[in-house]
Order: sequence, then structure tokens, then C-alpha cells
Amino acid sequence: MEALYTMGLEIHTFGVIVLMGVVMFNIVMLALSHHLIRYAKRMRIIMPISASLIALILLTGSIMMAAKHLHFTLANDAMIIIGVVMIVLEAKRYKTLKRRTDITQEGAFSLYKQKAFRLLGIEAVLLVVLSLWMMG
Repeated sequence: MEALYTMGLEIHTFGVIVLMGVVMFNIVMLALSHHLIRYAKRMRIIMPISASLIALILLTGSIMMAAKHLHFTLANDAMIIIGVVMIVLEAKRYKTLKRRTDITQEGAFSLYKQKAFRLLGIEAVLLVVLSLWMMG
């Protein structure tokens, strides 16, 4: 049982590290993008990866909580809340891309970029702060 819990913790930690990398990749990709259509095509590939990683993190976290007999702590509550917030932020970012980026409107992509940078920045800060809190 201890080996299973240790492996789950390692998978959980690896998922968080990879998700941080994907968020940073999204920030860099957004900064370097100048064409809406090319960016949207890339996002169709990256968005499922982000969603899968968030799901992996939540799944491994819930399995480890079950192994601890569902003992809720402040850290567990914070991780659950951050997971839900990450899902909401990703959904907002995708919804904004679909709704606000009309190809015919001039400057629509730059407006999207501003909002997307803000949402990605919030995601990155949440991940870093929570990771530092768990390590400390």
C-alpha cells in the first residue's frame, strides 16, 4: 500500500511539473503568435493536453486522498480549489478565443492576447505558489 501511495505521489508531482511547462509553453506560444488562424490551430492541439494534465492531477490527488481515508486538510482543500479554478480559467480562455476573435475585426487578436496573458499569468502564479507551499 505504501508503494502505491508513493507512486501516486510521484505521478501527481510529475503531472504538476509538466502542467507548469505547458502553461509556460502557452505563454511563449501566445507571445510569438501573430496570426489568429495559426494560433487557433495550435490551440486545438495544446488545449486537450492541458485539460488532460489537470484531470491527471485531480485524479491522482483524489486517489491519494482515498488512500488516506478521505482526510481533508487545508492543503488538500487548496489543491481541490486550485484545480477547479484552473479548469474555469482554461474554459474562459478557450471561450474567449472562440467568441472574441472574429477574423474580420481589426485588433481582435491583440485584445484576445491581453486577456489570455492575464489568464495564463494567473494560472502560472497559482501553480507556483501552491507548489512552493507543498514543498515547504
